[in-house]
Amino acid sequence: MESAYGQYHSWMARARETAQNGLYRRAVQEALEAWPFIDGMMQYGRKYTAEEFETIPAIDLVLEYVPLLLDFRQLDHLETLLKQCRRIERDTAADVGEQLTKARSRMHAAHRLWDYIEHHPDARQAELRTALGGQQQEWVDMVTTWEKMGLLRRTAESGTYRLTFCTRMGEVISAKCPACGTVTEAPKAMLLAELTCPDCKKKVVFVLVPPHASEV
Repeated sequence: MESAYGQYHSWMARARETAQNGLYRRAVQEALEAWPFIDGMMQYGRKYTAEEFETIPAIDLVLEYVPLLLDFRQLDHLETLLKQCRRIERDTAADVGEQLTKARSRMHAAHRLWDYIEHHPDARQAELRTALGGQQQEWVDMVTTWEKMGLLRRTAESGTYRLTFCTRMGEVISAKCPACGTVTEAPKAMLLAELTCPDCKKKVVFVLVPPHASEV
């Protein structure tokens, strides 16, 4: 349990630092590395440090960014984890199952927004609610985060922003293996899934390298 406690917090320290540096995809990957240690971390924390768990930060981080990375697999992964480790829902104050449901809904909304911008190259931020319904602030939060990820460009225009993706899903782009640093090229849609690195042979989610940026 003590080893799991240390491993969990080590991975989360990396994930937080990575997220602060704007490398959200890598931060998600590091938070996922902490998941196998959640059960032992919780047992040790409750027994030896009298910890109470409002939420699990390793899960919170994934739920925050995975919907905007359009990665359904990790939400399925969380559903499996909750079934295997009942302690998570039993010993946390937050309703993780409800958070998962909301994350799925947010991901569907993100898919709608992505599809809309791809099919409307003249899309304007101020018109998102009119085009898509829902809450304007939710759409603004999404496009702002995509801009931070280097996936989308917001160009100031007439009191709002014109929205354009830096790359299209079928466009061949560069991406870097987070394990060994190998840079490869493939269609962007392919790089959103977990792949086997041709060099180190590890299964990873490649870090996208948008134009004029080193990492996403």
